[in-house]
Amino acid sequence: MTRPTEPDATVVLVGGHESGNGEDLCFVPDFLPGSLVTPAGRPLHNLLTRLLGRSRDADGSVPQPVVVLPMTFGRNPTLVADTAKTLRWLGTGDSNGDAAAPLALADAFGTGDHLTAWLRTAAVEVRRRSAEAAMLITADAANPFDDAELYRITHLVRTHGAGVPVETAAAGSAAGLLEAVRRLRLLGSKHTIVVPAGFRRTPVVSSELVPYGSGDFSDTEFYGGLLSERAVLRVIGERVRDALHALSHGRTGVEAGLQADHGHGYAHSHAFEESVGHSHPHSHGTGASHPHSHPAPIGRN
Repeated sequence: MTRPTEPDATVVLVGGHESGNGEDLCFVPDFLPGSLVTPAGRPLHNLLTRLLGRSRDADGSVPQPVVVLPMTFGRNPTLVADTAKTLRWLGTGDSNGDAAAPLALADAFGTGDHLTAWLRTAAVEVRRRSAEAAMLITADAANPFDDAELYRITHLVRTHGAGVPVETAAAGSAAGLLEAVRRLRLLGSKHTIVVPAGFRRTPVVSSELVPYGSGDFSDTEFYGGLLSERAVLRVIGERVRDALHALSHGRTGVEAGLQADHGHGYAHSHAFEESVGHSHPHSHGTGASHPHSHPAPIGRN
């Protein structure tokens, strides 16, 4: 595979549970020289501290920008928000001094709609491989909210898919995956193709190798990567180019990223705040926060 055009930036890919905290992205630096892969949190903070601490180049020019890309298919908005918090803590290029590289947060790799479309394409391929096969969409178990999004997307794939049986499993082990395979057998499936809803490219569940094609998984096949390496690299390039364009207009992407997980999880309630006359700020993605109150919740009686 030929290498894509290298962006004029240092690219940092931030991995979460959809990529084994970045382990499933290890192929990217081979085709995108200078790119780096890291989990979120302290490892990201330490890496960016090192990158932003570089002095000016020998000719006096400012080092090339650093573009940070949250590698989520849209099921993990907390990864985006946490990454944005790290970037805000470190500051943007202007607040880091003249010697620091400009810093930008790219849009997430994908959205829930993208994931749904890619899985629907996989459903067509599953049917092409075997008209008798069932499709089992899988991901490592994460948290109730991200896992619930997996089930929602699976329902859309089942409803608007290729006519193959479609089930899902957010599994924490090979044993958990086997339970899902057995459920499909009880429903009459003779052959199951396991499709990862993330960046997984190997037959592994939570770092545990799954013996597809033998033993308890004798009637089970691993689909392979949801996207080809070439497709992953293409999307990365698009996100980085968009981030650099926004940065050239003074937009770092950090403020928008801070709002990424707003509304994700339990619906937030401010009943106590309203009862005591307190309000809190919301930015609504504009970057300008303003305080406002929420209507009082309607009681059961």
